[in-house]
Amino acid sequence: MRKQDWYLEYLQHQEHQPLAFVGRFNSRSQVAEVVGDIRRILGVNPDVARLDYDKYSRALIEAAEAAGILVMRSGIALGNTHRKLEVSEFRGFAISNAYAPVVFINSSDAPTARLFTLLHELAHIWIGSSGVSDGNTANGRDEERFCNAVAGEFLAPEAQFRALWNADVNWEDNLAPLATRFHISKLAIGRRALDLGYISQAQYSAYYRMILKAFQDDKGGAGDYYRNATAKNSPRLSKAVLTEAMSGRMLLREAGNLLGVQPAKLRTLANKITE
Repeated sequence: MRKQDWYLEYLQHQEHQPLAFVGRFNSRSQVAEVVGDIRRILGVNPDVARLDYDKYSRALIEAAEAAGILVMRSGIALGNTHRKLEVSEFRGFAISNAYAPVVFINSSDAPTARLFTLLHELAHIWIGSSGVSDGNTANGRDEERFCNAVAGEFLAPEAQFRALWNADVNWEDNLAPLATRFHISKLAIGRRALDLGYISQAQYSAYYRMILKAFQDDKGGAGDYYRNATAKNSPRLSKAVLTEAMSGRMLLREAGNLLGVQPAKLRTLANKITE
């Protein structure tokens, strides 16, 4: 919220107009209408571009940023590697604002689950509602169910999904071919199968836990420092802060404090972002 407040003040100096799509619908709107509008604003067609899952995810994040949404991704709190953000507590959240909406995705979650979270949080922005997502399909709030429905329909339209689902094979055998068809992960296909009644909550939960455990067991490296910093702060916000800092309108210390980056590394970060 501190970052959002700074960005709102920055936009006021730039005399930006409010984003027309924020709050354009509500949780009683037609799911197909909301999905259609998100598609129109983002303008990403994975069929035309022949995108695989990773490229599709990146393209959607870049399109959301280009539309004016701050997309932040991190798996730790305040840059402290000893304070992991627990998936059991939340998978993402949205802070709706007509000028500077924020979507946050918990990077501690399995990578293949994050795309659904992204679309769920974008749905929150489109209905002008802030919310925290725990990914629970049994969540009783109408808004949460609605945002789940929007995310599912965006990623795998119901009519096409039902036409392609093969009930004559084990349900898991459907995952790979449908994942390829819709350019999303097998986990996302499983989630859609759950929402459309093809598998039970227990089946999906067991599959999700297996995927999440495999991700958590794969320690891997910490990744690129500058790429992580940009993802954590949103590329759009990062560019705005760095522009102010490099032009001398903002102290390097203040910029570093806001972005959680050592002041000495800000110039390198600025160069990386503009590459």
